[in-house]
Amino acid sequence: MSGRSLTRQLPILRKVSGLSRELHPPIFLAPLLDSIPQPLHQRSSFSTTATLSVRANKKRDGNPHRGESALRRTGLRYPNGMSKQPLPQPVLDPTKRSKIPVDSDHGLWGFFNKNRKALSTPEDVIGTGRPWTVEELRHKSWEDLHSLWYICCKERNRLATEFKERKRLQFVPQLKGARKRDMTIRQTQAKIKHTLTERWYAWEEARKVAEDDPEVNLKADLDTPAYRPRSFEDEEEVDEQPRAAAAAGPA
Repeated sequence: MSGRSLTRQLPILRKVSGLSRELHPPIFLAPLLDSIPQPLHQRSSFSTTATLSVRANKKRDGNPHRGESALRRTGLRYPNGMSKQPLPQPVLDPTKRSKIPVDSDHGLWGFFNKNRKALSTPEDVIGTGRPWTVEELRHKSWEDLHSLWYICCKERNRLATEFKERKRLQFVPQLKGARKRDMTIRQTQAKIKHTLTERWYAWEEARKVAEDDPEVNLKADLDTPAYRPRSFEDEEEVDEQPRAAAAAGPA
């Protein structure tokens, strides 16, 4: 038994001190006498701080944004500083809207049709030419093939965008000429790949021939030239040897 509990039970023992010693309860039964009504008095020091068990809210999860939803437009739970600032109002009248200057030569105009509209007319889609042939592409430079390839990519991107836009607006039926035009562009891209494949094989064969050619230096850099032609005197000496052997005749 601690000293504090004994000190608290001393008044109880004094109340029963008038009894004879034989009627005194044993010391180990003293805690049972604590049920005797005691005068109300403050047992703790004065404090203005609430206990943690009362202050804590066990149902809260600590999320200050609980209950806020942008979809349901519930708004913020607590007002913030921006709520007092005047917000700009949208201009619903198109005639009162300010015009934004747009560059007429902007690169994004390449993803629109020639009229710079969101959708093309049936006349524009039907007027489709033929695809490029391999014979025509063989005479083009690397830069021309590169430019033509990206023109085809932009055109297919524009056709796919218009297809999605017509589907969103529920324009039925879709333009039949758009699929034909897309197929024509894909054929042109296939011919460009064919032309580049031919050039690669031609370059590979030329590289194998250059390995045995003494006038070609495959390990050339900025300081040494790749082509080292022989001098004119060396070529004459090489030509005179077969002539001299032919003039001597058979032995």
